[in-house]
Amino acid sequence: MEFKSFNQIWLVLTLRYLIIAGAIWLIWYRVIRQRIAHKKIQLKFPANKDYAREIGYSLLTIVIFASVPALMLLTPFRQYTQYYRHIDEHSKVWFWLAFPVMFLMHDAYFYFTHRAMHHPKLFKYFHLVHHKSTNPSPFAAFSFHPLEAVVEAGIFVIFVMVMPMHPIHLLVFFFVMIVYNVYGHLGWELYPNGFSKHPIGKWINTSMSHNQHHQYFTGNYGLYFLWWDRWFGTIRDDYDKRFEEVKGRSLTA
Repeated sequence: MEFKSFNQIWLVLTLRYLIIAGAIWLIWYRVIRQRIAHKKIQLKFPANKDYAREIGYSLLTIVIFASVPALMLLTPFRQYTQYYRHIDEHSKVWFWLAFPVMFLMHDAYFYFTHRAMHHPKLFKYFHLVHHKSTNPSPFAAFSFHPLEAVVEAGIFVIFVMVMPMHPIHLLVFFFVMIVYNVYGHLGWELYPNGFSKHPIGKWINTSMSHNQHHQYFTGNYGLYFLWWDRWFGTIRDDYDKRFEEVKGRSLTA
């Protein structure tokens, strides 16, 4: 699928956000809420005004997210990108290799821009809106100030400028991105008990990790992985303990 207009991009991004975040919210926050409430990372639930704020800012973010690819790919600027339409223009090896490369690049980009936006001189202008969700819901996935939304959209510019990108790359990548982003703001931990200490699991970002970041505003800056947090010493000291506490709760807790 190749987009032909800004409106088409905007509609697809809007529906994707509303369907994925909305469906997950409906299931966890309404349908099975009573059965799993004791497992919620923060036992309190957001207020309706929090959901409204998250959805409102997310819809504004989507306008910015749609504007960037429209500018890059639907104007004469496209000739300066490495975007290609025909899959045989580049090797099949690159076609498949591009996916892990994109996630590794985005994870590094997110970690360092995220830490930068926590600088006291930048925080209130870029990142404060997102942190109004101290107890986030799935709707917080794109709840950004417009300035932060521009920063987040920067990864798209990097992708199409520095390496060959096919429409399938972008569609798959950004679908997985929003799914994992919604999981990060879910409010429940889906990985099993002991995952945070597992030889592989300790390098994977979790909903628990990102929920702590929203609750305390410090540490746990990663997106898909935790290696930058562990290598730079920004993983919270209480992460493993908190993970085990939440996963070990019983119905009577």
